[in-house]
Amino acid sequence: MADELLDIVNDEDVVIGQEMRSTVHELGLQHRGAHVFLFTSDGKMLVQKRSADRAASPSALDCSVSEHVKAGESYLDAAMRGMKEEMGVEGVEIKPLVTFKMNYGLNDNEISTLYEGTVNPEQVKFDPVEIEEVAYYSIEEIQEMMKNEKIKFCGWFVEILNQYSGRSAPSLHVLKTH
Repeated sequence: MADELLDIVNDEDVVIGQEMRSTVHELGLQHRGAHVFLFTSDGKMLVQKRSADRAASPSALDCSVSEHVKAGESYLDAAMRGMKEEMGVEGVEIKPLVTFKMNYGLNDNEISTLYEGTVNPEQVKFDPVEIEEVAYYSIEEIQEMMKNEKIKFCGWFVEILNQYSGRSAPSLHVLKTH
């Protein structure tokens, strides 16, 4: 994964500096992220399986799109970039749902915004370097899958989906509902 410049933010989501991604994660500096839940017209969520060589949560099921927000970039721009880079999808209208603060893992502290939109599966051309495969599931199917200990999920995906579904998400602190 190429290093990239990220904004460092305080608890009010105000930019207080910039640092390279590797340093951000080495020191546990708070930065920004964007997630997108993409649904088919019949209500199934696009779920990605991260490639086995990813540094964080290899081979785990993840949100449709999970992206770091680069320095100077808006949450929306990062979400749109992530849809294009990860899923090959452009021109999809997405709306913000919630901005939250969460610890994603060791030294990975983020303030993130979750977006939601509708996608035509025929448009999806995922990046095989970052993503092993994609599949489409109802929220109920995903929640059932989460009960199966043999299926690996990104911790952040579990927390975000629980919050989205109105369930307890103890690691996720909502800052703003859009």
